[in-house]
Amino acid sequence: MTDSESPGAVPDKPRRGLVRRFFGGLWWMVDGSRKLVLNLLFLLIVGVLLFGWLRSGPPPLQDKTVLVMRLGGPLVEQRSGSARDRAMKQVRGEPDAQVQLRDVLRVLDAAATDPKISSVLLVLDDYAGGGLPNQREFVAALQRFKQASGKKVVAWGAGYDQRQYFVAAHADEVLMHPMGAVYLQGFGSLRNYYREAFDRLGVSANVIRAGKYKNFGEPYFASAPSKETLEADASLYDALWAVYTDAVETARKLPAGSIARGIETVSDQLQAAGGDTAKLALQTKLVDGLKTQDEMREIMIQRGARDSANKSTFRQIHYGDYLSRLPVSPIGGDAVGVIVAEGSISDGEAPPGAIGGRSTADLVRQAREDDKVKAIVLRVRSPGGSVFGSELVRRELELTRAAGKPIVVSMGDVAASGGYWISMASDEVIADVATVTGSIGVFAMLPTADGLVAKLSVHTGGYGTTWLANAYDPRKPMDPRFAGLVQAGVSHIYSDFTRRVAQARKSTPEKIDEVAQGRVWTGQQAKERGLVDRVGSFSDALESAATRAKLAKGYRTVYIERDQGRLSRLISLFNTSAAGAVDGAIAQWTQQLAGPAALVPEPLRQMQAEMAWLAELSSQHQPFSAVIHCLCTPP
Repeated sequence: MTDSESPGAVPDKPRRGLVRRFFGGLWWMVDGSRKLVLNLLFLLIVGVLLFGWLRSGPPPLQDKTVLVMRLGGPLVEQRSGSARDRAMKQVRGEPDAQVQLRDVLRVLDAAATDPKISSVLLVLDDYAGGGLPNQREFVAALQRFKQASGKKVVAWGAGYDQRQYFVAAHADEVLMHPMGAVYLQGFGSLRNYYREAFDRLGVSANVIRAGKYKNFGEPYFASAPSKETLEADASLYDALWAVYTDAVETARKLPAGSIARGIETVSDQLQAAGGDTAKLALQTKLVDGLKTQDEMREIMIQRGARDSANKSTFRQIHYGDYLSRLPVSPIGGDAVGVIVAEGSISDGEAPPGAIGGRSTADLVRQAREDDKVKAIVLRVRSPGGSVFGSELVRRELELTRAAGKPIVVSMGDVAASGGYWISMASDEVIADVATVTGSIGVFAMLPTADGLVAKLSVHTGGYGTTWLANAYDPRKPMDPRFAGLVQAGVSHIYSDFTRRVAQARKSTPEKIDEVAQGRVWTGQQAKERGLVDRVGSFSDALESAATRAKLAKGYRTVYIERDQGRLSRLISLFNTSAAGAVDGAIAQWTQQLAGPAALVPEPLRQMQAEMAWLAELSSQHQPFSAVIHCLCTPP
């Protein structure tokens, strides 16, 4: 054995392994300690956050707290727009300028039994209101609040327009700023008529309709309203105005007819009051007092309690804060499902605030397949739209009835044309006395601009294998043969409409035709003509549905609504951008047409909307679209 092979040189390897194990173990201890510390720190943070969340609930309400209902925006059945849009508004700190009816009812009903709430203060300066049926639901909740609790409702405003005043008039006390006014002017509407403008441009609307009162397309082919339109409008608006004035005069304890007399003599009365509109409102007993905002606050302090955090005002909680305190509906147990059908009706998918034939039908199917939902209330607030989209919804409701689940329709502000179509497959139809309904008629429109093309010295020509290949093209005059086809289709849909109504109402097509023809009716008039079962409220519809399903007292009410996924929100974002570009182009055109300051904003917006609708109709992929839509906006 040589010196290099001596036993003393070999133990280097075991020593190196020992060193590695030592440092490896040391690193394991360091790494483990690091992970342990980080995990402990994470658990500590979670614990602190959880503890803070549990402790950070809203402070309990104190006695003599006033519920301040400072509402802003229109009164709607369902908030329109996507969840993304509403979330972005919250992030930016912008108010959600929509008042959801169900929230108003929930807040007032809860406050009625809340011992901490002493009264309600209505501040309606930014409130845009809604149609009479929804307004009547609002004031009915105010009445329940007063009757159930004996608590007072006070209204204060810088001034009141007609919709604001309808709600304010039902308060125990109506206060107004000394520089304010109550604007009551009655119901009515003006429409734009485009016949002469289209003639100048070389454009023809080519409206084909079934129903002599079916006037949605009338502004595009006439220069003034027809006698049928004026007759129907007079009947409708007079009846609705009577509902309004009767309610206000009763609430304010005014003699019958005093509002009508006041409007007729307003010029003389205002002159006698020295031009002081607030003084006139006080003299005519439309308001109880003239108070500035600080004077109103002082009154509320004296009647209630001074706010401990802000000594300059009274103890209060705002509407939105109170709504957020209310408990979430319990999960489980039998329920009445509510499906909101609000807005115009299209064929496919639609976001909240509109009706999509497929998307709304899916909601009906979802409710039918839910074992906990024992009955459905369809809350309708729609002037109609697509025939096909309406039929998709009606068919799903029909299948749901066949499956043994009762369907009760509750008509809101408007349930006409397509809104009436989707109401037919039900066990009971309940309308408000002021609902705008009916309009059982059909029309189609095929705009052509051959005259405009000729003026531009543009010529159109080409080849088709059959006469139908190019039968309808906006650049060419209307082919009479194609117009005949469309008329046949529209007449068939009208016959189908009246047949379905007759079947649903246990009548005959001939009798239904007498009250159809595209004419609109109030809910009360519709009841008298057999088009609805009875007049009543949304709560009446809920009770009817629960009774038909044999549900015990204490049943749940759940809203069946669509959840938007990420893909839907992304598509919605792109659709919104495209729609914005189209609206921008149309707005630019109408502004150029009108000239600077030629029209006030509202007529300009009306013209923009009407031209946008016409452009949308012209861009349909189908040869033509039959439409069941009424030219009716709730006053």
